[in-house]
Amino acid sequence: MRSSTRKIMIGNIAVGGGAPIAVQSMTNTDTRDAAATAAQINELAAAGCDIVRVAVVDHDAALALGKIKAQISVPLVADIHFDYRLALTAIEQGVDKLRINPGNIGSRSKVEAVVKAAQANKVPIRVGVNSGSLAEWAVEKYGHTPKAMVESALEHVKILEELGFEDIVISLKATSVPFTLDAYKIISELVDYPLHIGITEAGTKWFGSIKSAVGIGALLAAGIGDTIRVSLTGDPVEEVRVGWAILQALDLRHRGPVFISCPTCGRTKINLEKIVQEVEEKLSHLTKPLKIAVMGCEVNGPGEAREADLGIAGGNGVGLVFRKGKIIRKVTEDELVSALVAEALKLEQEDQ
Repeated sequence: MRSSTRKIMIGNIAVGGGAPIAVQSMTNTDTRDAAATAAQINELAAAGCDIVRVAVVDHDAALALGKIKAQISVPLVADIHFDYRLALTAIEQGVDKLRINPGNIGSRSKVEAVVKAAQANKVPIRVGVNSGSLAEWAVEKYGHTPKAMVESALEHVKILEELGFEDIVISLKATSVPFTLDAYKIISELVDYPLHIGITEAGTKWFGSIKSAVGIGALLAAGIGDTIRVSLTGDPVEEVRVGWAILQALDLRHRGPVFISCPTCGRTKINLEKIVQEVEEKLSHLTKPLKIAVMGCEVNGPGEAREADLGIAGGNGVGLVFRKGKIIRKVTEDELVSALVAEALKLEQEDQ
């Protein structure tokens, strides 16, 4: 059961309050290049990204936000550190959320200026603390612990609350999975603000995906988390794909195919690994939630994957194409992939 959190709106996307868990990512373009940044955001949106964050490194980057916003259809988040003037300009340019820590932007009057502008424009603020940026007083009191990270975040939250601002999202990220899990478990008992979850600086596509699946998956399985971001080194589109795979594995949201394939055994008489890779490449663009099975044995394939919407099972030079566990035709091994793709495209068009 998901933890009960309050609902806020980030543009047209609801976060918290039982809304579908939102998938987020961040561009790696130079934000000052509005055309390149907007193009990457649109690629992310096409892959299923709900909310996109961009780094605002200076005034020129802040001024580019309006141009970017005009070319995209998903909510835009401005990531800002230290300079409150960048936050004010970002709000003027029409961003949908700020990622800024009020305790790091200077005097009370500067914080009040940002809060006033955010309230007037209905722009939520994400307070984000990483394990490498804990408050000194919290480390002195609690050590370098999840509790110290929670208290560091709550210090920023308190500043906003004192100014009457509660349109807040909180994130607590560490590179350590256990550290992150403990921090989110603690804060979920203390506040009802929506929580943005992830494992920060998780690493490369392979290792980072595993760390993220373990960390994000464990939190979501415990009912914690309202938005997610998979942090990988490389193309941010891959972050979105992995994020969706995590949500689909937990049956929380569905978009596009879920691929099922057996690990192979001595009965396998076809090049199953090659076939699975081809099937994923040819069908990964689909948006309809389909379960597609690629099995190596025509004896057990349809039975073991009977819950799949569609599948194939290989034999000795031949294979079966089946739908909902029922065999619909028999084809040669060379025709297996094309036959499966054709049937999947038919299913994609049904009920549209």
